[in-house]
Amino acid sequence: MTRSTIFLLIFFTLSGFSERPDRLVRKSEKIREFTIVENDTTSYTLKLAFDDQDRPAYFFRNVFTPVCLTGECKPVYINFYWDLLGNYTRYDLPPGEVLTKMDHREFRQEDYDKLRDILDNTNSLLKDVAMEDLVGKGTENLADSVDAKAGATLKTVKNEVIDGAVYTCYTLWHIAHGKVADEMQKITESYRTDDLLHRFLTSSNYHYQYWAMEKVFDKTGNVTASFTPDILQIIRGKNIFTARSALQKLDNLFFAGNARQVWLWETYQSAGYPLQIVILKKLAKIPFQNSLAESTAKSMINANREQFTLMLKLLAAQPKLPEKVLLTMANQLDTPNQEYATEINRVLTSFHPKNPTIVAKMNAFKNKATQTEK
Repeated sequence: MTRSTIFLLIFFTLSGFSERPDRLVRKSEKIREFTIVENDTTSYTLKLAFDDQDRPAYFFRNVFTPVCLTGECKPVYINFYWDLLGNYTRYDLPPGEVLTKMDHREFRQEDYDKLRDILDNTNSLLKDVAMEDLVGKGTENLADSVDAKAGATLKTVKNEVIDGAVYTCYTLWHIAHGKVADEMQKITESYRTDDLLHRFLTSSNYHYQYWAMEKVFDKTGNVTASFTPDILQIIRGKNIFTARSALQKLDNLFFAGNARQVWLWETYQSAGYPLQIVILKKLAKIPFQNSLAESTAKSMINANREQFTLMLKLLAAQPKLPEKVLLTMANQLDTPNQEYATEINRVLTSFHPKNPTIVAKMNAFKNKATQTEK
């Protein structure tokens, strides 16, 4: 067998084996089958499982693939599972089936554990490696010792594979993370309903949330009213990344009203620091209602430098501040933090307050600063 023939057969194993050609094979109460055609000679069956409410739940595939071409190890029987957007989630083996290495040794538990880790790694180096790069000169017999004859590329990806099962790892990783994801997304799109979007938005699967947000926002950042509670839930959720994405997508006018601004400030108070910064930056594009201006003024004196700078900048950008807010700021001029006090006084001065109490506090601060300089 020539080396080029070996490579051709190895690549062929990545596609699985042919099954019935009709696109929709059958439908049952719990499973629906789709025949995915990869090319003129290769196709496979992809199965969509439904939950007890007859809603799409996940995809799976019963895989049979030979990864050894010399009869040195058994064909692989394995089941793969993906979420509804084609993200690999797990594998298991049919009853009685095991995985073996090139010398007929069965996988040990640590090998199965490592295979799980390999398949879980979407950024594996195997992604950009060609099969022929894993074969060194003189390794036409794939039962030969990989360590003894493989080239530099294999040494690079050594931690990404299992010794004695290089081709198994390579083949299975490319099945788990191959183009099948595109087919799954097409199928899921055909099942898209408001119910599915609600499920995705409220899911703990961030892939679902990102996908659904792309569907419920228009280009200007408006969200369909029925999905507003879901978006607000995401912003207050535990995932900082989806929360930030949802917040940034929302049109600024969404937070123009007082009730929404109160809600956003309450969110700020309970949020982690990274999201707090995102919220403050979002507020830079939103005209303040009086209650938000007051909350910001009260909070900034106890904020750290980054937060304080953003908050003071927000207040300074308002065309007008209520007298109550200006008084709150004036009361903060006696803070021990002279840097904060100086900057607060600068902003107060720009609003030219007329209230005698505020003016008196500003004059007192100015006199104190003059005496300190002397």
